[in-house]
Amino acid sequence: MVSAKDFRGRDVLALQDFSAEEIRFLLDQAAHWKKKRFGNELRNKTVLLLFSKPSTRTKISFAVATHHLGGSVVTMDQMTSHLGHGETLKDTAYVLSRYVDAIVARLFAQQDLVDLAQYASVPVLNALTDSLHPCQALADYLTIREKKGTFHGLNVAYVGDGNNVCHSLLIAGSKLGVNVSVASPRGYAPDAAIVKQAKENAQPSGSFIRVVQKPLDAVKGADVVYTDTWTSMGREKEAAKRKRMFRPYQVNQKLLSAAKHDALVMHCMPVHRGLELTDDVMDGPQSVLIDQAENRLHTEKALLALVLG
Repeated sequence: MVSAKDFRGRDVLALQDFSAEEIRFLLDQAAHWKKKRFGNELRNKTVLLLFSKPSTRTKISFAVATHHLGGSVVTMDQMTSHLGHGETLKDTAYVLSRYVDAIVARLFAQQDLVDLAQYASVPVLNALTDSLHPCQALADYLTIREKKGTFHGLNVAYVGDGNNVCHSLLIAGSKLGVNVSVASPRGYAPDAAIVKQAKENAQPSGSFIRVVQKPLDAVKGADVVYTDTWTSMGREKEAAKRKRMFRPYQVNQKLLSAAKHDALVMHCMPVHRGLELTDDVMDGPQSVLIDQAENRLHTEKALLALVLG
């Protein structure tokens, strides 16, 4: 049986590192903190927010989560530190571990995050890399469970770029028994290794994973329709091309009508209105974007309380 002690001192780099039971336990803890809100689990503890990429929801939610649990926050970025400017991640990790109790890191390469965790003697939490966004997926599945009551038999359709958010949705969904279908243009599908992992996870969980090209093939009969920005951070030079490629993948009323009548509409934000989502869909009754954003706070509170408990 999973308990809080199973998380103490652990890194949170990828949801593939956690069992289905552990992910469910995390979601249960997040639901607990959503009701309780405040605690003292992080009293006299300091969390470092180390961000090499811009952030709104992740940085603020982790900071507020730390304060709600009685801890303090310090921030560090690449522009105003030696990170990436001569000092190795190894040396940075050694030093920072003497100052803080946990490191929440948003980096470009997943391997850099892995290296940071290897040399740090305190827990390292993935606040997004080019490959994965585990904290977002946890908030997403908490939101889905709140709205639908169960994961059993649910169909999640992800439409758009096979990016870090898509990867973490695939991994978590496949472990939780959720059917996940991804529709992406040729050349923009999720990483084959991630898809392979998800399909392997799906065998014991009883779910199915599929990757298609036509949005309608993914969305038909879906309980959840999820999309994300067409141009992720670091891909800005491709923006014009991506707008052309992804235009048919816009989630609008026509596409949404192929899903179930009570399907949820999800997006991790920030949203480029009129591109990946139309205004009427984003502001419509099926949209749960703001609930998703709020749940970042509660899932991250659960993570911090568990790894530093």
